This record gives sequence, structure tokens and C-alpha cells, in this order.
Amino acid sequence: MLDAAGLPDADPAAALADGRAMDAWRRMIAAQGGDPDAKLPVAREQHVVTAESTGRLTRLDAYGVGVAAWRLGAGRARKEDPVQAGAGVELHAKPGDEVTAGQPLMTLHTDTPEAFDYALAALTDAVEIGGDHTPPPLVIDRIA
Repeated sequence: MLDAAGLPDADPAAALADGRAMDAWRRMIAAQGGDPDAKLPVAREQHVVTAESTGRLTRLDAYGVGVAAWRLGAGRARKEDPVQAGAGVELHAKPGDEVTAGQPLMTLHTDTPEAFDYALAALTDAVEIGGDHTPPPLVIDRIA
């Protein structure tokens, strides 16, 4: 992305380390009328999803996790629907990680605890734990 923006020699690690990235983030928030010092919203309710078995996390379906987040209130079906700023899914493991039975895989956040069952239904087939995992390639295809 930096190369496409005409900044092939830019070092994002340096901007993060010396604070320039944070300064830019604060300016963007202020430019939109926000308060960069405001506390981030926190959902009132949490539910931890744990690994059902020991092994390697071989699959974590992004669509299922996204639908779960939406059902928790992090998104909307129609533009009129409300959004909960503190709702979402916090991931604690990623595909390829070794996990043990009972280990937290993700935490669901919402202000409406009745949404947990609906969100958990979206995660039914989203997580697989197995013995072997070959990570997908970092570059799937090149567009000329």
C-alpha cells in the first residue's frame, strides 16, 4: 500500500515507534469532530468461547465471525438499525496456533446478552481444531 501511495521507502514500524502514527490518528479524529482523548466504549456483557479440544486451530471462518459480530450489535442490516460501539468479537487465537481444551479462543462483547445465542449459532461451523495445519500462502495471486 505504501508503494502504491508513492512511498516505497516509508517504514511503518518507525512511524509507530516514534509516535508519528499516533499523532496522525489523533489529527484524523479531531478533524472529524471527535475527541481523541475520549474513552473507547466497552460492552456491558462478555461471553468467552473456548476450545472444545486440544490441537491446532486449523480453521477460523471470517464470515462466521463477522456474522457473529453483526448479531452482537457491531453492524446493521439496514441503515436505520442501531449499532453498539462496544460490540464485537475479540480473537485470542489465530489459525495455526496450538490450543488446549478450555483455552479462550474469542470473547464476544455486547450490551444485549440475549444476542449471545444468536451469535454463537453463527460460530457453529466457524472453528475447527485438528492435528495438522498448513497456513495459506501470504500472496494468493498477482494481478498484472
